[in-house]
Amino acid sequence: MITAGFPGRQLHRIVSITLVVAAASGCVSRPSAAQGANSTPSETRITVSSAVRDSLHSIFSRAEADSAFPGAYAVVGTRDGVLAEDSVGHLDWAASPVPDEHSLWDLASLTKVVGMTTAVMQLYEQGRIDLDAPLQRYIPEWRGPHKELVTIRHLITHTSGLPADKPYDRITHVPDSIAKLLFATPLDTLPGVRMVYSDIGAYMLGRLVERVSGETLDQYVLNHVFLPLRMTETMYRPPAALKPRIAPTEIDSIRGGKVWGVVHDERAYYLGGVSAHAGLFSSAHDLARFARMYLNGGALDGARIVRPQTIELFTTRQLQDRALGWQKPDGKNSAGHFMSERAFGHTGFTGTSIWIDPAHDVFVILLSNGVNPTRANTKFRRVRVALADAVMSTIARTSTPAQSSHQ
Repeated sequence: MITAGFPGRQLHRIVSITLVVAAASGCVSRPSAAQGANSTPSETRITVSSAVRDSLHSIFSRAEADSAFPGAYAVVGTRDGVLAEDSVGHLDWAASPVPDEHSLWDLASLTKVVGMTTAVMQLYEQGRIDLDAPLQRYIPEWRGPHKELVTIRHLITHTSGLPADKPYDRITHVPDSIAKLLFATPLDTLPGVRMVYSDIGAYMLGRLVERVSGETLDQYVLNHVFLPLRMTETMYRPPAALKPRIAPTEIDSIRGGKVWGVVHDERAYYLGGVSAHAGLFSSAHDLARFARMYLNGGALDGARIVRPQTIELFTTRQLQDRALGWQKPDGKNSAGHFMSERAFGHTGFTGTSIWIDPAHDVFVILLSNGVNPTRANTKFRRVRVALADAVMSTIARTSTPAQSSHQ
């Protein structure tokens, strides 16, 4: 099955074989060269949508057989709208609803790009943040050996010298105490020496947004990102009334059992549910709007969130597999093997991922709760790669020359 733990080249080959077999058996329809030349745009879109939907279903069938997660929802689209979407399983292993486009998922580290990075982009555009200025310019009390050398660019590319994380939740469960410990974390290395993916660095960028904007982080992203985009299902600390729509995550004995309706990440949880590194919940419906905004150059339905030039800056590779806040394809991560150099995305520990490829005018979103019932499960990670490869292969096979040149 394609969700097995194969190396990159083997997975690439297996996905390709799966699509070829599906096409040969009539599961994936695609126009011939002559048909493509004579098809109308609407006919071509229907053909592509049908083929992508079949690919999603094929991947999900194998993931379900592999018990990769209790349930999941995938959505694929372009700047103009959704091409295809599909669900599998249920929100929990126990009796529970089938996921739909309005189901709510703990985004985990997608919080970093959906919320914090977009906020930093806006404040950068407004001239209120200089990427190459030290964080101490904005937060003078953030002090310690060599911290005066840490710039905003260091923080957002995970090269600040801060450690990945610290188990502060094992020391205290008091929100103010957790915040003080995160704030006081010393550097492990000089900034710029190496890249270490750091939740603590992301947390500090959230503090930056609050200091510069004068708003709390949750209020800032609500007022300046989610409400303008009509992302009404994206929020920190979802109310109890929405709990039946939320996918539970891990069983945590310290927190009393199944983590359901509250953030999975321990540090974010003990901070009160709001942090720049984790805490957001959202739906496939809302994240599709978010991705379309990026593909439309930073605007959607009359709402301008960021400028095209800012998107270009923040999604250009800086080092290894990192842009500014965003991750870049490297042939080994969840982008798979067929996305362009312009593509950018991110993953979330709970089983979420988003990839956006402007060169192909496509986004691929996977929402799942693979850490249910335990984080020891890593099968969902292979599903991300298989999904990205299947979608990109299918689009390449079903797109007409006219579409390709347009993209």
